[in-house]
Formats: sequence, C-alpha cells, structure tokens
Amino acid sequence: MTKVTPFLDTARRVINTEAAALNTLAESLDDSFRDGIDILMNATGRVIVTGIGKSGHIARKIAATLASTGTPAQFVHPAEASHGDLGMITRKDVVLAISNSGEAPELADLVAYSRRFDIPLVGITKNPTSALGSQCDVVLLLPDLPEACGTGVVPTTSTTMTLAMGDAVAVALMENRSFTAVHFRDFHPGGKLGAQLARVSDLMHPGDEMPLVSLDTPMSEALIEISQKSMGVVAVTAENGALAGIITDGDLRRHMDGLLSLKAADVMTTSPTTIHPGALAVEAVALMNQRKITCVFAVDPEGPAIPRGILHIHDCLRVGLA
Repeated sequence: MTKVTPFLDTARRVINTEAAALNTLAESLDDSFRDGIDILMNATGRVIVTGIGKSGHIARKIAATLASTGTPAQFVHPAEASHGDLGMITRKDVVLAISNSGEAPELADLVAYSRRFDIPLVGITKNPTSALGSQCDVVLLLPDLPEACGTGVVPTTSTTMTLAMGDAVAVALMENRSFTAVHFRDFHPGGKLGAQLARVSDLMHPGDEMPLVSLDTPMSEALIEISQKSMGVVAVTAENGALAGIITDGDLRRHMDGLLSLKAADVMTTSPTTIHPGALAVEAVALMNQRKITCVFAVDPEGPAIPRGILHIHDCLRVGLA
C-alpha cells in the first residue's frame, strides 16, 4: 500500500495539468476559430485530416468524429500522401493538418500540394510562424504549455488539447448543420448506441403482424386475433382504416358479463396512446413507462391515424432498451 500514494499523486498531477491546459485553451479561442469553422462549413467535398506520430493518432480520431457527426472526413497519412495518396485530395476538399510544433517534415508535400491547387488549409499547431502555421489559411492555435509528463518530451498536454480542439470543431460544425440524434443514428446502427438511437419503425411489428379488427367485429373473433398475434391487445379500426380504439386485458375484464355477445366497438377504449413510427424507440419506452402500458401502436402523424405497426416493451428490452 505504501507505493500507491506516489502513483496517485502522479496521476492527479497529470490530470490537473491537462485540465488546466484545457481551461487555458478555452480562454484562448478567438476569431480564428470562427474563421476555421467557416472554411470547413463551406467545403463542398471532404475534410482531409492529417498528422504524423501522436498527432496522426489524434487526427484519425478527429476524422472519425467529424464523419460520424455530419461532416464527411477522411484521414490521409502524410507519408502515404507523398507516395500517391495525394490523389485522394480534390479541390473541393479542405485539409486539416495537425502538428504541435508545426515543423513535421512529413507534412511538407501535402502542404505544398494544398497550396499548389488552392485547397483550403487549416492548421492546428502551437506555433503560427512554423513551416505549417505560416502556410495555413487559418491557424487554430494551441497554447504553448508544458507537457504533463514532467520531462517536457512526451506528448500529453499537447495531445489532450489537440483532441479537445478537434471535438470543439466537430461539435461546432454539427450544431451549425442542425445535426440531431436521429441523424447520428444513421451513422451508428450497431451496438448499444445503435439500440439507443433506434427508431420505432426499426423495432415495431408492421402489416399482418399487427392485431387488427374492425368496429363491428364480434368479440369472439377479436379474442382469436388477440391470441394469435400474442401482443395482449388488439387495435380497432374505422372504415377508413384509422385507429378508433384499442382492446386491452383490462377492457376484457370490465366487460366479462356477456362479452361474446358484444362487438369490438362496445368493448374498446377510445383515444389510445400512440406514437410516430419515426420517433426514437427510447421515447416509446418512456411513454409506455409513463402510461404503465406494455405496447403502443405507431400511427401516421398527419391525416387519418392509420396504424403502421405495434411496438411491445419486449421488443425494446430485446435490444437493450429498458
């Protein structure tokens, strides 16, 4: 246990140093950030993100974040660019080049290419007069602060600030494009995140899978429909196909006396809870929990409330939504 304290002291020092650097970075942002966003927003092609070494690793992450938030982006390795991959960059693109010192020689050919063909160049560096900084249309300047390693040579503070600058750029672009969670879901269909962003239409049971009867359907037939579709409910539709009501287990219990002599219209509950097929499934879960129900019909948002599907709470639980 005696060796744990120094390790904790080191960890806290590193994190506090980097946290302080991020505060300094936030305070240092000026009109050049806005100018850089304007250039990136106006690109009709992609954002080509590049860097070497640790900056290259950060550049890959920034490219991935941009691409997943509505800004088409691609990482291009600067060394590979000098051996043919410059052909990936067009005049419609914008180059976002990253180098803490601004003097990475591997970037030289890519920077020269952008200048030769008038491709906008935005740089992230701590040195605006460096080989990179002096060539950029806009420099997103990093404060010149000590690295958190204690020796001043291991990229720590600088990479944290660069990553944060990339996130700031991505989110600023995302908000300017009115990029929403629904759009985000289109790029993240898999895993837990995909489940959280799934739409009702992705999980609901459509068409013949829905339990449906008409207003004048005898309850004997309605019971068969409830049993066959295994949803515990049945929707009752009007002549135009619109949802007129719903029959639940509670409705059946309330009409036990003479149930089989009744029609669906006599038993149904009118104005049932519904949801838009394009709504997020998490919204449907919240709605079902709020109303203490186990399923909800998805209907058209405009015009007649035509049922398009039924979503059961079990469908949501199956993909990890609670």
